[in-house]
Amino acid sequence: MSKIVYLPLDERPCNAKYPKMIAAITDLALVAPPAALLGAKKRPAAFEGLARWLSAEAERADYLIVSADMLVYGGIVPSRLHQLPYAECAARLSVLKELKRRNPALRIYAFSLIMRAPAYDSSDEEPDYYEHYGQAICRYGWLEDKQAAAPPGEEERLERERLLARIPQEVLGDFLRRRATNARINELAIEFVKEGVIDQLIIPLDDNAEYGFSPMEQRNLLFAVERGNLMDRVLIHPGADEVGCILFAKVFCEVKQYQPEACVRYSSTRGPAIIPKYEDRSLNESVKSHLNAGGAFMGDSAHTADFVLMVHSPPVSQQDVAESPNPFARRHRAYYSEVHTAEFVTALDALSRRGHLVALADVASCNGADHALMQLLAKKNLLRRLTAYAGWNTSGNTLGTVVSHAIVASYYRRSPSRPAHSDAMSDRFRLYRFIEDWGYQTLARQQIAAHLPELGGNYFQIGHIRERVSQLVTDKLRRFCTDFLGEAAGGAADGLSADLPWNRMFEVDLTLGQDGPVRDGR
Repeated sequence: MSKIVYLPLDERPCNAKYPKMIAAITDLALVAPPAALLGAKKRPAAFEGLARWLSAEAERADYLIVSADMLVYGGIVPSRLHQLPYAECAARLSVLKELKRRNPALRIYAFSLIMRAPAYDSSDEEPDYYEHYGQAICRYGWLEDKQAAAPPGEEERLERERLLARIPQEVLGDFLRRRATNARINELAIEFVKEGVIDQLIIPLDDNAEYGFSPMEQRNLLFAVERGNLMDRVLIHPGADEVGCILFAKVFCEVKQYQPEACVRYSSTRGPAIIPKYEDRSLNESVKSHLNAGGAFMGDSAHTADFVLMVHSPPVSQQDVAESPNPFARRHRAYYSEVHTAEFVTALDALSRRGHLVALADVASCNGADHALMQLLAKKNLLRRLTAYAGWNTSGNTLGTVVSHAIVASYYRRSPSRPAHSDAMSDRFRLYRFIEDWGYQTLARQQIAAHLPELGGNYFQIGHIRERVSQLVTDKLRRFCTDFLGEAAGGAADGLSADLPWNRMFEVDLTLGQDGPVRDGR
């Protein structure tokens, strides 16, 4: 059995848990570090401990899936906060060279993020000054990149001058110095690909847009990739927290010598061409990127495909894309005329009845499932016809998660040597997605957040009332399972419990008592 070592981006469930749940469907062993080594949000993981763990585990491993942000900076949030000099960062990344020297047969699949610059004022995951200057910093980057494409007009020139006057020089200097260091580490990672240290590299664009700091860095990195003739080994596309899953799928395909074909079907005619919120390219290009990253490709027909990827897509781009907790009646008017939900469900039903493996990427809205679609699927008893489902956070997060699950499940559907636990673990991950993406992100999260002031907390600060809020979430989600999932929930509601790992409402950690602990290959 192939041994796969996995160093996640951070300790949140989406990074530390989801890849292990997908691996549990398979007969491959995925070994991940204990939680104590991974840091906690703004507290970085200790490099020395990670390096020792990697050295011990990778010596006899076949594959290493590794987050450069965890190895170098101590996690995704520390990558935005650190004051490390480039030389120290480069030395930390060079641990990969030593691992390869000691185990030349080790194949290294790495990912290293382009640092984001979100368009809002909040220091929850950013430096303290982002609370006051975040939106201004983001807008400054947008204008800097925009003027590289076309000469700025007088209004944009004056706006740039106003922003430079408003943002303290030391603040902008700190932000730009860190970006420069992180960008050089990404360049070094590309060099490691050229040298044969890293076998496959994904550089995800975390929360980006058409213009800004991230697109500027992306172009420079892509030019380096093209110069090195590495476009088959270095992939750059929107995403972040799904990459552990998609790289596991890639390793799985390599181990099994499997190249799945996916037929893609949209709910909106405009869907393939829209640009999702927080991203920089058309949805169809992102779909192709995630399929390719996981070892699959986009085919032309359901008849030859290993799975059908149903993409519930928005009909509008960027800021007009709906947020899932908002009521249906408050969406952009194009949702009422340019998305045919009923026909989409009919097609999903027909394809599944004809024996196709159906996976659903629910990206019509951000930060959760589309309640209107999911209610209709539940009404028609179609939830259990889905082999894979995701509808969380960004389009890239959802696509990478559901594609990874579909790749693994489609292989075992045709394999005569399917592990005895495979179907149960696959169903369990699908159920986890229903409960988190629909039950929590779309419904329970906002319902409970509205009452947090009464408990003395707010959306980003619940540490002092975490146990009480977690119990409220647990109660809401158990009721959700009863009200909406019915038979699709099995007995999960009885053993379900929830926790809020970063002392805020944004993410949740679920435990499903039905099937026991997740196998992690240890």
